[in-house]
Amino acid sequence: MDRKGLIESLKEKGFSKQIVGAFSKVKRENFVPEDVKYLAYEDEALPIGKGQTISQPYTIALMLSLLELKKGQKVLEVGSGCGYVLALLSEIMGKKGKIFGVEIIHELAEKSRKNLKGYENVTVHIGDGKIGIREEAPFDRIIISAGYKKIPKLLTGQLKEKGIIVAPLGTKYGQSLISYKKINGELKLKKEFPGFIFVPLVD
Repeated sequence: MDRKGLIESLKEKGFSKQIVGAFSKVKRENFVPEDVKYLAYEDEALPIGKGQTISQPYTIALMLSLLELKKGQKVLEVGSGCGYVLALLSEIMGKKGKIFGVEIIHELAEKSRKNLKGYENVTVHIGDGKIGIREEAPFDRIIISAGYKKIPKLLTGQLKEKGIIVAPLGTKYGQSLISYKKINGELKLKKEFPGFIFVPLVD
């Protein structure tokens, strides 16, 4: 599949103009290693080194859709990898949006900083995503881009009241994509989509 084919596929699946527009602006080939660039627009996960992957475009689009994003919001991505989702978030949030990524694997974080040169509203932190970024909290939205058993408590504390968090939760053999809304300080289930497999969140 080429870029045009991927965009048409996302349109057919009913994703918003905002989300489809972001995918059409951000070149996925800029975020994958040289040896898999020819696969950049296939709707599948690809390896990015260190045992990590860049998620399937459909999966990313679904997660972005579940976040119910609005321009100008402050968003945190946990497990930001190569920076592709951060670039998409930057396009959707606009110049007034603030996007933060946290990545525990030093080499991937450094690589993503290079990939994101020119994205002035994106900052990548190196560290344990389960701790979040306390000094930048609270966030309007949080997306966890790796599988885990439950939402880490510290991240719940860094989410604004009425904020939304989206994550793949379950075991290493399979997860459900789940969105929660924070109401009266507690996470309330909004939506759940079973049948996903993400690389696990690195401890």
